[in-house]
Amino acid sequence: MFDLNQNIPLLLSLVFIVGGLLALSWSADRFVDGAGALARAFGVSPLIVGMVIIGFGTSAPELVVSVLSAIGNHSNLSLGNAYGSCIFNIAAILGVAALIRPLAVKRSVTLLAVPLLLGVTAVSCFLVWDGQFERSNGLLLLGLFAVAMPFYCWFDQRAKDDAPGKAAAEPSAPGIAPCRAWVYLAVGLVVLVGSSHVLVWGCVDFARDVLHVSDLMIGLTVVAMGTSLPELASAVASARKGEHEFVIGNIVGSNLFNCLAVVGVAGSISPFGGFSGFIVTRDLPVIALLTVSVFAFGFNWRRPSEPGRIGRVSGVLWILAFAAYLGVMIVQETGCLGK
Repeated sequence: MFDLNQNIPLLLSLVFIVGGLLALSWSADRFVDGAGALARAFGVSPLIVGMVIIGFGTSAPELVVSVLSAIGNHSNLSLGNAYGSCIFNIAAILGVAALIRPLAVKRSVTLLAVPLLLGVTAVSCFLVWDGQFERSNGLLLLGLFAVAMPFYCWFDQRAKDDAPGKAAAEPSAPGIAPCRAWVYLAVGLVVLVGSSHVLVWGCVDFARDVLHVSDLMIGLTVVAMGTSLPELASAVASARKGEHEFVIGNIVGSNLFNCLAVVGVAGSISPFGGFSGFIVTRDLPVIALLTVSVFAFGFNWRRPSEPGRIGRVSGVLWILAFAAYLGVMIVQETGCLGK
């Protein structure tokens, strides 16, 4: 496992970046193909596979980085990584995926997943409001995670008739035998997570030693984007293959995992405090607004009883929103607007 505090030569950082990107591209294709084959073989909803296997599996880097950061008394880096990944997941990853191919959205996503994510965001804001995160707060988040995920999976399995269209129900992924699919899934996930670790290591070292930016800014940008590369790679691969539910499930599952499990585990192992007030006044409200936008863009306003669709215009708006967020954050974190 990489150490965020260990410096590496600049040339090695570049090697890590290029090699990591190549490995991400290859492993994302294997991972998505394996997940799709297993979903069809066992009759499991692709959305649930996207949430549980893809969403949680690709969020492993966020968990590792946040836990190590909390243990190392880098609370801003720990929370910035988790919450910054949530912002990147919706604004950048969903945006890019929608640009590649418009995404069909099940009603269970807009009517249950979005309110659930909003509730989790509100609880997170309440728990970090006073600038302290106790071990009891972490245990509370883990308890909510243990209840919310099985409930959502149960609800989605009962709503199988709410399929987002033939294109999503019958993706064009090649037929793969179950044994081979398990190999694709396992190897793809290991390479996906490992290559993201290498990539983040090089990026963090460069940002800290060359750009001299704060831990919070590193967490919200370099680390959050870097640890979200598995989600980005798998979402792009899923969108290209027409696996719409994998894309949506990936983001929903990842954001639930980040807010509840990643922050919960980090806080339970090593309570922390003294983090930036911008987390409460800027970052969590942005997560809430982006979550609402998933409902606004994905709900079928003309035929409310039918699945919705997220088009390319929505993708452009999300990417522009992410650029605006980065601009505001850079100005605030560099001190131009004061602390």
